[in-house]
Amino acid sequence: MTDTGPQSSDLVVQLSRASKRFGTVTAVDAVSLDIRRGEFFSLLGPSGCGKTTTLRLVAGLEEPDDGDVRLLGEVVNRRRPYERPVAMVFQNYALFPHLDVRRNVAFGLEQRRVPADRIRERVRRALGLVRLDPDTYARRMPSQLSGGQRQRVALARALVIEPAILLLDEPLGAIDLKLRKEMQLELKALNRQLGITFVYVTHDQEEALTMSDRIAVMNQGRVAQVGTPAEIYENPRTAFVADFIGECNFFDGTVAERDGAVATVARDDGLRFRIPAVNGVAPGRAVRIAVRPEWHDVWRPDEVPPAENALPGVVRDVVYLGETVHVLVRLPEGADARVALRNEGQLTKPVPWRAGDQVAIGWLPEDCQVLEEE
Repeated sequence: MTDTGPQSSDLVVQLSRASKRFGTVTAVDAVSLDIRRGEFFSLLGPSGCGKTTTLRLVAGLEEPDDGDVRLLGEVVNRRRPYERPVAMVFQNYALFPHLDVRRNVAFGLEQRRVPADRIRERVRRALGLVRLDPDTYARRMPSQLSGGQRQRVALARALVIEPAILLLDEPLGAIDLKLRKEMQLELKALNRQLGITFVYVTHDQEEALTMSDRIAVMNQGRVAQVGTPAEIYENPRTAFVADFIGECNFFDGTVAERDGAVATVARDDGLRFRIPAVNGVAPGRAVRIAVRPEWHDVWRPDEVPPAENALPGVVRDVVYLGETVHVLVRLPEGADARVALRNEGQLTKPVPWRAGDQVAIGWLPEDCQVLEEE
C-alpha cells in the first residue's frame, strides 16, 4: 500500500501561503504548513525569523495580509481568538496578579459561562494534570508561586478549556535549566496523554529536538525545512539549517567526476574527497557539504583508513565537555574543523591529541550532507 500522507481530516492547522507585514517589514513570507491531529509541532528559529508571528496568526492575534489560516478545515482569517478552537500559553505566563490560582485557571470557563460545579471539577483536573495539588495551591496568589509553578498554572489555564489546539510561545524560557528539562518531558507526556495538537515556538534547538514530532525551521520569515528531529539534524537541506541545528563542519569544492552513486569533489588546494551523488550532483557543479562533528574521526596522517575521506591539519585545541571531547583542527585553508570524540574517561583513557599535533580528520562519504542552494 502506498502512503499518500495525512488525510485532510487529520490536518488541524493549515497555513496556505500566509503572509504578514508590518510596514515595510515582511515578518511572515508566504508560509505554508500542515500540522496533524495530536502532533507536537515546533516552530524553531532565531529571533526575528517570524515564528512567533506565525503562531499569532494561528491564535487570531494577527490577521494575515495574504493567504489563509485553516483550523479544523475551516478558514479562520477574520475570526477572533475566542472564536477559534485554540488556547495559548505565553512566555511571560500573563497570569492575573489579583486572582488566586483557582480563579486564574477558571477564568476561561467563567467567560464561557460554564456551570460552577463543572468549573470546580475541571479546575481540579487541570491542576492535577500539571502536577499542582489543588488542595495546596488553589488559594495561593501568583506572587506566592515560583517561576515553575506559575508556568504550570498558565498551562492549566490553557488546558482547562479543552482546546483542540494548544499554542505555546517559548513558555519555558523563564525557568531554570533543570526544571526546563523536566517540563519538556512533562509537556511531551501531556501531548501524548491528551491527544491535543501542540504548536510550540522556541529558539532552543535542543528543546525542539527533545519534544517534537516534527519541526519547521524558519529563517527570515520563511520555512527553510520541515521534518522529524532526525531528518532535520541528520539530513539538513541548507547550510542555514545545518548550522542552526547543532554544529557542523562545511567543506566546499567542485565535482570532478561521478562514478555511480559516488562523486569526487576537488578543492581549491588540490585535495579531494568523495560524496554521495545526490541532489543533482554532476561534474563541474560547485557543492557545499556539511558533516556533523561526531561523524568525524581524528587519525595520524599515515593511518587514515582507505574508506574514509581525509583532510590534513594541525590540532589547535582540545576542549573537555564532559560527555564528549572536542578536538579543534586547523585545516590548510585556515578554517577550523571540530571533531567530537566520545569521552571514555580522561583520567584513565585520555584522548591522544595535543595542540600542535599533525593529524588528519576523516569521515565516510555517506556521512556527507550535500546541501541545496539557499
